Amino acid sequence: MLKKTEAATDDGLHFPWAEPPAGEAYVEVAPGILWFRIPLPFRLDHVNIYLIEDGDGWAVLDTGISNQATRDAWERIVSGPLAGRRLTRLIVSHFHPDHIGLAGWLCERFEIPLLTSQTGYLGCINISLSPNAVGEKPYQDFYRSHGMSLETAQLVATHGNGYLRMVSPLPPTFRRLVAGDVIDIGGREFEVLSADGHAPEQLMLYLAEENVFLASDQVLAKITPNVSVWAVEPEGDPLGLYIRSLRVIENAIPGDALVLPGHQLPFYGLHERARQLAAHHAERCERIAKACGEGAKSVADLVPVLFPRQLDPHQLSFAFSETHAHVNYMVGRRELVWDRAEPERLRVMLA
Repeated sequence: MLKKTEAATDDGLHFPWAEPPAGEAYVEVAPGILWFRIPLPFRLDHVNIYLIEDGDGWAVLDTGISNQATRDAWERIVSGPLAGRRLTRLIVSHFHPDHIGLAGWLCERFEIPLLTSQTGYLGCINISLSPNAVGEKPYQDFYRSHGMSLETAQLVATHGNGYLRMVSPLPPTFRRLVAGDVIDIGGREFEVLSADGHAPEQLMLYLAEENVFLASDQVLAKITPNVSVWAVEPEGDPLGLYIRSLRVIENAIPGDALVLPGHQLPFYGLHERARQLAAHHAERCERIAKACGEGAKSVADLVPVLFPRQLDPHQLSFAFSETHAHVNYMVGRRELVWDRAEPERLRVMLA
């Protein structure tokens, strides 16, 4: 187990551990709550996994993606730091592959039940059953009408196949968790919250007894969670839902809670970070408004306004969808309006 190191502070946040655990090492971040890290083969190269003491064993929160390296990491954790204690259940925060990817394997391997949101369970099932759906013509036409290049549109069409490679088949049954539930884990009551924007009905847990908030990807210390519009819900407002969730979190969770996020370091300063995230998106909306003040713009035209660095096609697909989230948010607030004079080339302009 790693001990607390000298705390670091930045932008009003306080980090009780300056370094993350590596390999099979862990940090006991609160009594009976262990923090592990599972590697990811991406630019964001890790996901945080938490184990919560649960009677004679440990409840698991999130999994990592489904690949041999992750399975090997779990085998080492169970046979090493957890030796002699069983896994009791798996709680999955949301359906993104770094959080749900190994759920099927873990549940089968250790004979434990899956607890998650209905949206998370069905979202994973839906993509797994229809990985090529986003490549169908109506979705391709949607991206192209907003200025996406053919190359990037074709890449977006393969996202489902990438997802399928990172997710093991889910168990045939699950227990649904809903905001407002209180679940007993090892004799302690964890309040269930959910939030939207980053992922539909993403679950979070709050342990009032220890003032610990397991925030998943909704509030991260150094990066902003991806918030995107996808072709299946072209007029969706995920950014509006995300900003609303930040207000809900501020009202529901004390500002001095220890935040255990899905990535990066645990920290103190929840309310400050929630306000920073809201301000970040407000500033991006201001950039879009300024650009549209110079004339009508497609979503593709606005991508370099928010992402001025050079992007590869994979990065561009996510940048495009996140830019679209800001546009839809501003349209919903009547700050922008769609110019639909050319249906095959949609643009927005100041209202």
